Amino acid sequence: MNRRGCLAALAALIWTRSQAQSDSPAELRWKAELDAFAAADGQRPPVPGGVLFVGSSSIRMWTGLETTAFPEQPVVIRRGFGGSRLSDCADLVHRLVLPYRPRLVVLYAGENDLTEGASPQDLLAHFVRFVQQVRTALPNTRIAYLSIKPSPSRLAHMMAMREANLLIQTHVLAHDDLDYIDVHTSMLDNDGQPRPELYQRDRLHLSAEGYGLWRQVVSAHLRP
Repeated sequence: MNRRGCLAALAALIWTRSQAQSDSPAELRWKAELDAFAAADGQRPPVPGGVLFVGSSSIRMWTGLETTAFPEQPVVIRRGFGGSRLSDCADLVHRLVLPYRPRLVVLYAGENDLTEGASPQDLLAHFVRFVQQVRTALPNTRIAYLSIKPSPSRLAHMMAMREANLLIQTHVLAHDDLDYIDVHTSMLDNDGQPRPELYQRDRLHLSAEGYGLWRQVVSAHLRP
């Protein structure tokens, strides 16, 4: 094969690989959200070394997260996309985490996996995969997992939520560079039921009071 043919073959290989990467199911499913994140980064390049919040609608809907929730943190970045799963976060580490080079990643995801049929063991596997990918590229970045909240509209999945939380917490406790943030317990009343005032009328998404509780619990885990 002559030089021109070699270059053409190489170009074809690179194109094929790039297409395979861009056509991954997670990237196709969340293309609009990922494109919006990339556009925001282009307008305001992210400062490395900050705190990055990643996850589903509980992160996406956290008003003031980047500005007023944690004023003692110089850089807070929010990359939440509603309806996402822990499996999606693991699939998209290269888009959601690596470009920001944070000192700390706070991850909230898992509820949607369980409601779509995933097992607690599946969630642990997704979390481990997420951690491994971050650790390979950013070995000095800490990772904190926000426990799955006890949503009143999802009481049928409460046992699975508790099991998934326990599995992930047990894994986290065995690693010095991981953290587990328990918001689940403080969101229950004395009878072990979800506190309704912490949720909006849909009994799924957090109210302002719910986010206030999260801020109190999370803030202690953000110190360098």
